[in-house]
Amino acid sequence: MRIACLAVSRIPSRSANSIRVMKVAQALVRLGHEVDLWYPGRRPAPPWADLRRHYGLSVEFRLHPTPGLSGLRRWDTSLRAVVESSRRAPDLFYVWSYQAAAALSVLGRPTLFEIHDRPAGAFGPLLFRLFLRGGGARRLLVITDALRAWLATRYGAPLREPFVVITPSGVDLEPYDDLPEPEEARRRLGWPQRLTVSYTGHLYPGRGLDLLTELARRNPEVAFVWAGGESNAVDAWRRRLADQRIANVRLLGFVPQVDLPLIHAASDVLVMPYEHAIAVSSGGDTSAFASPMKAFEYLAAGRALLSSDLPVLREVLDDENAILLPPQAVDAWDAALRRVASDPEQRARLGRRARQEARRYSWLERTRRAIEGLGPRADGERGR
Repeated sequence: MRIACLAVSRIPSRSANSIRVMKVAQALVRLGHEVDLWYPGRRPAPPWADLRRHYGLSVEFRLHPTPGLSGLRRWDTSLRAVVESSRRAPDLFYVWSYQAAAALSVLGRPTLFEIHDRPAGAFGPLLFRLFLRGGGARRLLVITDALRAWLATRYGAPLREPFVVITPSGVDLEPYDDLPEPEEARRRLGWPQRLTVSYTGHLYPGRGLDLLTELARRNPEVAFVWAGGESNAVDAWRRRLADQRIANVRLLGFVPQVDLPLIHAASDVLVMPYEHAIAVSSGGDTSAFASPMKAFEYLAAGRALLSSDLPVLREVLDDENAILLPPQAVDAWDAALRRVASDPEQRARLGRRARQEARRYSWLERTRRAIEGLGPRADGERGR
């Protein structure tokens, strides 16, 4: 199929949404489809060599920056992308923009709409209803069943398969194949040979960083690694840790996607200590509906995983592939960390089960499910 992807994320960007968009576009190409991606921006995208490293990509597709005015809050860029992409007469529009989804559906264009949270703002609910009622609505992708259930209740629509498909975030499995053991990975990175606990992701509020700080204070013999975050947040945390005289936390700052697997491999334990409220780049709280990419990367790494026990995370994690703990309960987390640190057999068992579970969530299989039944598909893959 000829597929037009219409994104709301800038390229390049460190946001989770930007990474998802690029991973989906790559998967579509690997499934044999012809892909054009429109995104907000005035300048051409960086060279593909830079994008490959930044996003961990292995194939290329056409990129179309779409200029707009900042005060119009994506209306002009979205509608311009609708006009420009329609000229190519694609077989399917794969969109993340509420404005584009509503316009295309009302115009009767075959539209797949992917959403990660509840419709918000003054126009979000209206645009969502226009998409549902328009003649072009072919599929709605939601990242969790919790989000599907909320939408069905709020909008009084059945929202069942095959129109709705639940597509959690995913992971590229190939970079996680044949990872070295933690000791070898640490040797390659030049890290000390100590039991290592790693967190990868942004340093926004709600990510459990205060809990990790306390764990580091209580376990000075353990090496803690935080990979991710914007430079101002990284600097602020370095000062806070120094003020508390905590010396066993290594802050790496932003890490390109291509380098994350080795960092995960160098870890004995991976942690996801979300709090009861989880902030994102837009400032909202996604604790009830989140599908964090790090969960799938952690599973693919095949390491022991300690995670907050939030209901939405139970859609992917269970007591077989992770140790689930009460959010913000420092004593429980400390006890669990000490147990798993002293039990290599438990770490290995959790890691094996996690790796098995990750195979259900590759970006390739996610995208295959997302477009299944919407048009002709190539049987092969490209870009392996």
